[in-house]
Amino acid sequence: MILVLVETSLEGEATEVSLEALTLARSLSTAGSDRPVDAVVVGQPPDELLATLGSYGVRRVHALTGEAFTSYAAAAWASGLLSVRHGAGSDTVMAAGTPRGNEVMAHVAARAGVAMAANVLRVEGLTPFVVTRQVVGGAALEEMRLADRLAVLTVAGHAVEPTPAADPGSAELVVETPEIADADLVARVVSTEAPEPDLSGDLTSARVVVGAGRGAGSADGFADLLELTDLLGASLGVSRVVTSLGWRPHHEQVGQTGSRISPDLYVPCGISGAIQHWAGCSSAKAILAINTDAEAPMVTRATYAVIGDLHEVVPAINAEIRRRRG
Repeated sequence: MILVLVETSLEGEATEVSLEALTLARSLSTAGSDRPVDAVVVGQPPDELLATLGSYGVRRVHALTGEAFTSYAAAAWASGLLSVRHGAGSDTVMAAGTPRGNEVMAHVAARAGVAMAANVLRVEGLTPFVVTRQVVGGAALEEMRLADRLAVLTVAGHAVEPTPAADPGSAELVVETPEIADADLVARVVSTEAPEPDLSGDLTSARVVVGAGRGAGSADGFADLLELTDLLGASLGVSRVVTSLGWRPHHEQVGQTGSRISPDLYVPCGISGAIQHWAGCSSAKAILAINTDAEAPMVTRATYAVIGDLHEVVPAINAEIRRRRG
């Protein structure tokens, strides 16, 4: 049986990247192994979520409930997952390659004493699996053989298209309240605050992202970039130096210590493209770089590039978009 951790939004809906992980899990199940796919969610799922998971071919939804699961705690979530896994007899545990997904799966793998494959793009074979995953910030691909008794992996964002099952069913709800050790709750979320309204959106699922780096010049240099973000219906992402200087909030950061994005189009403006930033954006399907330096790493790796000052190029793009829209 394949067990998938499903993350949910504040509204109780399955995140797009979790639906992608379910799609990959279902493809493994139908590739000759005939193993059912079960999902694990934290908290009591609403009926709409159960219906969605059933439409993606999920057989059972295991809901982790109890005081230990009222907020995020990676060790507690991992403990709950392993409890479900032992009870259901799962030989594969997976999640979306989000910050939480990667952290929880790392705990699962460590406790089970097995290897973990992060940021997987595709899986071949049955048992053992041979996975292809992103490494070195996405600059290279690695083939990895998961030969352990338990396969643990996370799926890179947008590696697969989220697709409902051809023969959807109704997911059975199983409420689980596993015992969690106090040590698993030492590191946990104690409070959350909603970010101030801005244009960052959900970077991990955005189809278009406008990026901004040191070339913005200052905290006051984002007006044109924000307008472009609005015109494209995009999300705004920034480099680490921008957040370090306090020009924009950290939740907008793209890179090794920020969000990993996989949009259809990424438009980095004034971003040189250090390996740490490239680690977060290398999965973009197309990159249009705007930079004054024709030899900048981001420019040399981009699908297209405009060599020029973003404060001249971006307003011109905005004006042309407005003109074409009348």
